[in-house]
Amino acid sequence: MALGRGTNIYFGNYNTSSEQKLYEDLMIEQIKIFGVECFYIPRVITSEDSVFGEDDQSVYNTAYPIEMYVKDVDGFEGDGVFLSKFGLQINDQVTFTVAKRTFNEEVGHNNGQERPDEGDLVYFPQNDKVFQIKYVNYKPFFYQFGQLVTYDLTCELFEYSDEVFDTGYDFIDRIQTENSTNVLDWTIYGEDGRPLLAEDGQYLLPEQFNLSDMQSDQVNDPIQDEITTGVQGDQQSGANNTIVDWTYLDPFSESEY
Repeated sequence: MALGRGTNIYFGNYNTSSEQKLYEDLMIEQIKIFGVECFYIPRVITSEDSVFGEDDQSVYNTAYPIEMYVKDVDGFEGDGVFLSKFGLQINDQVTFTVAKRTFNEEVGHNNGQERPDEGDLVYFPQNDKVFQIKYVNYKPFFYQFGQLVTYDLTCELFEYSDEVFDTGYDFIDRIQTENSTNVLDWTIYGEDGRPLLAEDGQYLLPEQFNLSDMQSDQVNDPIQDEITTGVQGDQQSGANNTIVDWTYLDPFSESEY
């Protein structure tokens, strides 16, 4: 079976190392010029559940400054801000582009990581938020000059769930300080490093500990207050034009209440 005459032997578009190196240098330079100085925060898995593929408590103890290009120049993608049955949620998504060589030099060389991993975090200083990597696309471009030089990281706004942060950067570690509901993060410790207990066996907590004050991003209480105030006002005036309140009667439930 004839395979054809083939490509021109005098033009090595996909196997010339000098052209590949030049293309990679140009990509890195463009990211340095138009990109943003972010922090890459790798995840350390402490106790993985082999059945569900989850980790009971992930640890983030290092952060590496690295330049990334924000691919979504028109703004955040995803569902944005919406009101669900779990309250007000913010599901912003963003795609970062990072050069392979830069990642290997800044991150992989230090912790032995071959590529960005799903579950790792990226601190984005423009809005002072942390995003979690949901998908790593290692083929964002189709083999220009015969090689792949960048990763595309599809990230979603990070939702804290009792992870441990000890990166040494206060603006990152405050995620745990401001949102942790783990009593061991707030208890008072003795000189021997053990938590102090009261007479009833409960942990001793500082007076300023207040769980409701820690959940600053949630606005469920103001919404509920608005509903309650509106319902009471309608009961007094006889009107019926406020927010529908399903607290006492749920039409989607199979029970009578």
